[in-house]
Amino acid sequence: MRLPPQQLGQHLEKGLRALYVLTGDEPLAQRESLDAIRLAARNQGYDERTTLTVERSFNWQQLGAESRSMSLFASKRLLELHIPSGKPGIDGSKALQALAIKLPKDTVVVITLPKLDWQSEKSTWFVALEQAAVVMSFQQVTPDQLPQWIAQRLSQQGQQTDAETLEFIAYQVEGNLLAAYQEIQKLGLLYPQGVLAAKAVREAVLNVSRYDVFQLGDAMLAADSERTVRILRGLREEGTQVVALMGALVWLLRGIVRIKQAESRGENLANAIQQAKIRRDRQLLVERALRRLSLRQLQAAMGKLAEIDKIAKGIAHGDAWLEISRLCFGLATIGNRAKSH
Repeated sequence: MRLPPQQLGQHLEKGLRALYVLTGDEPLAQRESLDAIRLAARNQGYDERTTLTVERSFNWQQLGAESRSMSLFASKRLLELHIPSGKPGIDGSKALQALAIKLPKDTVVVITLPKLDWQSEKSTWFVALEQAAVVMSFQQVTPDQLPQWIAQRLSQQGQQTDAETLEFIAYQVEGNLLAAYQEIQKLGLLYPQGVLAAKAVREAVLNVSRYDVFQLGDAMLAADSERTVRILRGLREEGTQVVALMGALVWLLRGIVRIKQAESRGENLANAIQQAKIRRDRQLLVERALRRLSLRQLQAAMGKLAEIDKIAKGIAHGDAWLEISRLCFGLATIGNRAKSH
């Protein structure tokens, strides 16, 4: 059974199902849905929760053992299985099929997966899960959808603002949904319900005393390698996760790639910048970056970000901070290197 995420609340009011599969590339919505299932389970007497995370050394017999074992502390329990790679392997495929065929008694099972490719969705193990489970897919919010998404979130806490201010918030978070979520929560704490004035929103969003992940993009565009390194060091010391940087950098580079492609086709540069929704205060930096970065270099950077994203999520091996630092420093120094020869 496929269930649109926005209908989960109504679904849970009617009672819990035995198996849920949450899959997709939008971590905030997936996490919120998981939290909603956890709350519903707790309210319905599922007082014990067991969590299994599939890593390289994971023994799939654990899943079978947990499925067969009785709850030690409660009559009903919640069993969570997180598969960050989305690739259970041969043993995992067998274990998941067995689980789907014979679900444990007095247990709600929740399986979380990343976005699956078409081959994985046609695999025997996923088809078996899909036939037995409530399946929810979470899609990324596109840049064009983000202002409306922000408006809906503000509405949930009884606040509204004008379209231009919604665009401003979207530009500031640059595609990072978690950052947008944090800004919306901050507005809910700072201001009462009702209409938010544009000036108040700007002051709240721009009032950042620590290092900002979006300052990193400006430093890279400006070819300021020293500032790039300083911001990266500051972000890391403050405990910023690499995943939190990804949205902002992908947003920025994706827009620049589109502009570069339009430029290569002979299209008007100003129109291309406007269509890419580059902030006015950043347009000059973008124009300068376009002069020193080639389309090939920008596309390679996008490819590298995809690799770093896998490392940050535990799907691939490596040091995510080291790799993203190398990438940002490299983009900030390309023009400088060219001038030094």
